[in-house]
Amino acid sequence: MSLKPQPIPPVPKETVRVVQAAFPKGNVYMQMRDGLGSIYTDEIFADLYPADGQPSLSPWRLALVTIMQFAENLSDRQAADAVRARMDWKYALSLELEDSGFHYSVLSEFRTRLVENEAAQRLLDEILTVFREKEWLQARGQQRTDSTHVLAAVRELNHLEIVGETLRHALNTLASVVPGWLKAQVPSEWYERYGERFDEYRLSKNKAERQALVEQIGQDGWYLLEQIYADEELGWLREVPAVEMLRQVWVQQYWMDNGQLKRREVKNMPPVSDWIRSPFDLEARYGKKRSDRHWVGYKVHVTETCDEDLPHLITQVETRPAYEQDHAATLDIQRQLTDADLCPDEHLVDAGYVSANIILCSQTEHDVTIVGPVTPDPSWQAHTPGAYDISQFRVDWEAQTVTCPEGHQNQRWYPSEDSQGEPVVQVHFASSVCQICPNCQQCTRAKKSGRTMVLRADGRHEALQEARQYQKTDEFKEKYRLRSGAEGTLSQSVRNSGLRRTRYIGLEKTHLQHVATAVATNILRAVNWLNGLPLAATRQSRFAALAA
Repeated sequence: MSLKPQPIPPVPKETVRVVQAAFPKGNVYMQMRDGLGSIYTDEIFADLYPADGQPSLSPWRLALVTIMQFAENLSDRQAADAVRARMDWKYALSLELEDSGFHYSVLSEFRTRLVENEAAQRLLDEILTVFREKEWLQARGQQRTDSTHVLAAVRELNHLEIVGETLRHALNTLASVVPGWLKAQVPSEWYERYGERFDEYRLSKNKAERQALVEQIGQDGWYLLEQIYADEELGWLREVPAVEMLRQVWVQQYWMDNGQLKRREVKNMPPVSDWIRSPFDLEARYGKKRSDRHWVGYKVHVTETCDEDLPHLITQVETRPAYEQDHAATLDIQRQLTDADLCPDEHLVDAGYVSANIILCSQTEHDVTIVGPVTPDPSWQAHTPGAYDISQFRVDWEAQTVTCPEGHQNQRWYPSEDSQGEPVVQVHFASSVCQICPNCQQCTRAKKSGRTMVLRADGRHEALQEARQYQKTDEFKEKYRLRSGAEGTLSQSVRNSGLRRTRYIGLEKTHLQHVATAVATNILRAVNWLNGLPLAATRQSRFAALAA
């Protein structure tokens, strides 16, 4: 479908008259159109369409429908019905009251264009431009970030279900692509074994029988792969996604021992980050937070402004694999904010986003001060009154000397790297000095050696010690109180738009969902700001309020 960008038409007079009569005080979408304008134009999406062909629907309308759809957590069918039937939607979209709308499949096609051209960010960028023009966004202010889990649109499978469903998916795909070839290859008992999906309640609870079934599925999958790779005329079958996925899962789950296929033990499996958790979403991964929460899917990081006297608006959304720790996203978030000229002076985050390296890089690369707790010193000295923890030792990096509280200096200085590849220094004090020190018991528990310690190099040691001291101050506690508001943003996005459940398959489509959710949340907040509605207070139970 081709596109010839058209100017945004005004709202038809009859639509204005009828809608204003129906909503004399206005509603969200009327106020959005009146207060923020049309937000999008066709020119923004012009490169997503060819120059010739059948004329397309206006992309600016499809973009706005997508945002309104997520503001109410509607399906494509429901959104298309709203365009046809709801007067407030027609007002926002500049449509005549008699306009019949469009088929719901157009919304899916529009999202596909956004994903294939990596254009999802445009939805957020354009509304942030509108906010800038209204001076609701200011550079170098305060922003806060928090994350939450996102469940993939697939079932969570155990190991037996994974191999069974992967082989069944491959068979169903081949049955559509090469039915005659497949029928000639598979034994008759496969139709009963792989005719229905693998569900735990249908599987035997007997351990020996389950093990036998795992081995049988492994042999069957291996046999199918052998037939595919042996047929030179149908070599293209190897490129079929379901077949390639079958090969990858079998490499992860099985291994060949002297011509016999065996199931891998957990210790011999690849890292959990590489595990395919479902044949229907290759990018969904297993995630775990603390000991009480685990899921299969993704993780989303949401960053918003939190300056006083301005609306709190989402400025950046980051969708990551579920297994990834929060700190892996911190610097990427700041880089994207910097590129958009929205980087804050202070970035409020929880402990998961902070490390000594991140504190330094945030300051040197983006001139951003991280406001968040660092991990406390885990050593016994730091938790024993009167003991000598690492903060009480003076370090001279140029002289490569460390002086203890008693005035003694180290004997050896060994530069090396930690498990993450970061530069560190191992410091050893002489046993002959430490063992005769009158305060040895407050410094080390070693019986025959002196005090040893590991220092983070390249300024990270000093940054960590300063952060540990600063987070004990009232100034830090007062600033850090603002970070808790990020949880309210996540809650609002979950309640209004279903943030924690992805509608689509794959990381890129899930990210599009999160961007659209962020824009929908921003619109709702902007309308509330225009109406002068104050920010909601943190909810508190009646019993907890008695303590106030």
